[in-house]
Amino acid sequence: MEKTYFWKNSTVYQIYPRSFCDSDGDGVGDIRGIISKLDYLSELGIDVIWLSPVYKSPNDDNGYDISDYKDIQPEFGTMADFDELLEGARARGIKIIMDLVINHTSDEHEWFRRALAGEEKYKNYYIIKKGKPGGKLPNNWGNFFADCPWEPFGNPENNEYYLHLFSKKQPDLNWYNPEVYNEIADIMRFWLDKGVAGFRCDVINVIFKESFADGKRRLALTGKEHYISTEGNHRILNALRRDVMDNYDAFTVGETVMIDIPMGRDLTDEDRGELDMVFAFEHMECDQIGVKWFKTRFKPRKLMKILTKWQNGIKWNSLYFENHDQPRSVTRFVKGGEHRKAGSKMLIGLLLSLRGTPYFYEGQEIGMTNGAFNSLDEIVDIESHNVNKMAKSLGILNPWRWKLIKTTSRDNARTPMQWTSGENAGFTTGKPWLKLNPNYKEINVERDLSDEDGIIAFFKKMNAYRKSSQVLLSGEFSELMSSKYVYAFERRLGDEALIAVFNFADKTKKLPEFCKGERVISNYTEPCGERLRPYEFVLYKAGGSLND
Repeated sequence: MEKTYFWKNSTVYQIYPRSFCDSDGDGVGDIRGIISKLDYLSELGIDVIWLSPVYKSPNDDNGYDISDYKDIQPEFGTMADFDELLEGARARGIKIIMDLVINHTSDEHEWFRRALAGEEKYKNYYIIKKGKPGGKLPNNWGNFFADCPWEPFGNPENNEYYLHLFSKKQPDLNWYNPEVYNEIADIMRFWLDKGVAGFRCDVINVIFKESFADGKRRLALTGKEHYISTEGNHRILNALRRDVMDNYDAFTVGETVMIDIPMGRDLTDEDRGELDMVFAFEHMECDQIGVKWFKTRFKPRKLMKILTKWQNGIKWNSLYFENHDQPRSVTRFVKGGEHRKAGSKMLIGLLLSLRGTPYFYEGQEIGMTNGAFNSLDEIVDIESHNVNKMAKSLGILNPWRWKLIKTTSRDNARTPMQWTSGENAGFTTGKPWLKLNPNYKEINVERDLSDEDGIIAFFKKMNAYRKSSQVLLSGEFSELMSSKYVYAFERRLGDEALIAVFNFADKTKKLPEFCKGERVISNYTEPCGERLRPYEFVLYKAGGSLND
């Protein structure tokens, strides 16, 4: 199959179905709700929708615990609804990629149920190990949800445990078993044959465990050296690329935890034949100490340096600041609510100016902020509850525990989409599954669309310009400046060049002298003169070399 590499010219929009739009009043977003907003997405200039899981699931981890990979979760609709969504998107020139969750299944998947029933074939689909003498666990590993990764399996007298690097209702698959490979390859073909354009691959660099020995003790994720980006992992990705993906004009983007640039190259270099892109996390860790729950003051220069490092280190980047697991970017990176509008535009401008494929998360185009939760009782996210238990066991007092969770919980990004200032933000006619942010009366699509200088208007303008500019689509990147608050870089293709400059401060800053030429786009209406205003972004058309 000849590849068109369409994803290099595409703008991707992630939909978290449960929180996007509810068509039937049950308080949960659904596929028909997404269908009703396809014209909106088309008008934004979206080329690809990344659809978070819509598979059948008991929802222990909001759909990332899959009980049937070839069926649709009833609260989201039916397969007929999905087919209609696919066709409606196709008619508007929009492609859809699915979440591919293949590190684990739900413990309610038929495979696991049959394993529990004693069928050896299916028992070998999962990682099941004997405990050590004296009632000890198979090893000392930790897991991603701040929990013990080993759960008793079947008859206690057998002293067997199954591995779960995430929730205990998400048993890890055994990728040593070729039958698991065949099952997953078949699932991928099922969706690709339907017409999906690829997959966002969940925690894809931890699927193959090279060893089950005890790990080096750490505060978090003891044992990770045995499963992060192993050689076996590379072999599996290479085989899936060769046996499945190369037969379709489709792409893969991998969520890859704890990788550095050499690891990123190993996963994405074209001659290795594994993934097309990766979601790396280093830039998302610029405001934390160690694990993500311990936040520190955001220092823009740290973010700039990491962005430049990955621009120079990886041939093609996935560009993002938000997704269903990350707090809202305008809350993290923009100081003061009065700068929300300018700051949101600046961050959009940055993603659309860097080299790579930009990914936006629902609500980012209107500057949605972190949730307004008052207590843990309002939090649904299983990870947050597990972290609270762990922090409590360490003696951290409740006010501090709540501060950690309120700032960092994944539910900050999962609050329902804010469509209007009307009842329930126009998301549902029922009771929303998760608490709405009360600022929906001021921050919503309807209101932003009525503003000629709104965030959506800027998104459309900047997105359209990127698609018309070969310099932004394929030009080389070189950093020009990264000071405490001001970031500037050049994108160049032959003799054509663009200079992008960004002020991350809530105060004015001097415009760099090299920012000369035609002012192409800015998030402010009037020219900036010699000083950049708070959170100002300007794109200039430069002529010749900066050294001329």
